[in-house]
Amino acid sequence: MNRNYLFLFLFSIVMTISGLASVPPVDRDESRFVQATKQMVETGDYVDIRLQDVTRYKKPIGIYWLQSAAVALSGEGAAAPIWVYRLVSMLGIAIAVVGIGWTGTKLFGANAGLAAGLMMAAIFATAFEGRDAKTDAMLLACCVIAQGALAQVYMAAKRNEPVPGHLPWIFWIAQGLGILIKGPVSPLLSLLTAAALFAFDRDWRWLTKMKLVRGMAIVLVIVLPWLILITWKSGGAFFQEAVGKDMLNKVAQGEESHGLPPGFYMLTYSLFMWPFGLIAVGAGLQAINRFWDDPRLRFCLAWYIPFWLVFEAIPTKLPHYVMPAYPGMALLIGWLLTLPADQANAPLKRWQTWLWWATAFGLAVVAIGLAVVCVGAPLYVAKTFSWWSIPAAIAALVTGYLAFPRQLQVSLARIAAIAVGAGITFSLLFGVIAPSLKPIWLSPAVKAAVDANRLCDTTVLASAKFQEPSLVFLVGTKTVLTDVEGVARHLLADPGCALGLAPIKDEQRLADVLTAQGKSAKRLTEIDGINYSSGDKLALGLYRMAP
Repeated sequence: MNRNYLFLFLFSIVMTISGLASVPPVDRDESRFVQATKQMVETGDYVDIRLQDVTRYKKPIGIYWLQSAAVALSGEGAAAPIWVYRLVSMLGIAIAVVGIGWTGTKLFGANAGLAAGLMMAAIFATAFEGRDAKTDAMLLACCVIAQGALAQVYMAAKRNEPVPGHLPWIFWIAQGLGILIKGPVSPLLSLLTAAALFAFDRDWRWLTKMKLVRGMAIVLVIVLPWLILITWKSGGAFFQEAVGKDMLNKVAQGEESHGLPPGFYMLTYSLFMWPFGLIAVGAGLQAINRFWDDPRLRFCLAWYIPFWLVFEAIPTKLPHYVMPAYPGMALLIGWLLTLPADQANAPLKRWQTWLWWATAFGLAVVAIGLAVVCVGAPLYVAKTFSWWSIPAAIAALVTGYLAFPRQLQVSLARIAAIAVGAGITFSLLFGVIAPSLKPIWLSPAVKAAVDANRLCDTTVLASAKFQEPSLVFLVGTKTVLTDVEGVARHLLADPGCALGLAPIKDEQRLADVLTAQGKSAKRLTEIDGINYSSGDKLALGLYRMAP
């Protein structure tokens, strides 16, 4: 059993490691997180959260501390490359995979736990988040550990067995850490799960075994010290921005152009659960037909459905928001393995059959879409053909074929084969094909140009039009994000060392501002590319003051 956990941990690392170093910092969220962490390392202030000179109080401190620890362990300080920051996310997914394997083993047996862990390690959502230095991978780990402990307490109560003493402590510690990572998401998941179980069972007495008072004390010990410090340091601004603006805006209205109607997560399910979306739906539908007779199934459905419905109702929608619910579906894939074939493959109701076929269509669309992206992206973006596209496209299509079962019950060997196929697809897509799309990686190109033309050790870049946080992370915290007039002022203020970046179409405008001061600029090089955050095609010039 312990060997299964070690295998799942190592399998998850192997699934995630490709692309960790080769994909440049991604705009905008990842680059904002890593830049804020970088500034903590530069300043030695591990309480306040800043992005350049602006406070960043949207999320608590947890992820910044973890990334700072990774930077410290790397020995490279503020110059640490992006992969160092991403190690935290890779570790978060690995912990979540082991956690779901642990939970599945305790509920349904070793093979079920192994199947659930393999699925969590191999879906698109975890493949992406494990390579992205943000909060969501480590949040998933906290959610899985907390829910795993909660599930075992629930089942012990249902069986009238004594609750192992360590489970409530695991639950509360995971909740405290989850709050430090991303505020109320982890407690919300557990509260919704408990509320749904109460609706099913009409029994709340099992919750008394969670040691509520001592558990809340543990959460306060974990969370309160930093909350006191940041409240004092920010003068209360942290709560005003994190709760009053960020969280309430997400609930009340679509924030940052991410407002979408209900149904978004249902439509994107086939992509973010690929390639296991169809298998998970089949298991979930069988569980719905049997959950009154099996409290384990009630727990898994209570884990997934209420959380998903709540986030469908919230106007602000991003694909990773519902990721903490996915493990509930993974557990049901493991459960289906434990049934005799005739029970596992019992006929579905008519509406369930329609849903299953709709999901099958989604599986096919995503498999074909990934194959097309693997081949077409280098041709369209980089105007080159990549030979790596062929094995990547084949892997996507074969994996999609394997993930389209003739029966609802899928063997452990086939689940493993699907997971390996997905791993090959994602490793080539994220590790080889995405980094080869040079035109979309403008910030590394700008950094290379700045390094090649640096005038002094103290050279600072001012950039107009292209103002992505990845540029600040790569070129330096002092990088000035401004307009064309600001670039001109920057060059005039430090004529011997300063560099400026501006669109070539605005070169005459830059020249006019400098000419008014009796000065002129010299273009050192041109950088062409696409700002994928805005969709703009850009031709940028790198300038210095003319001698």
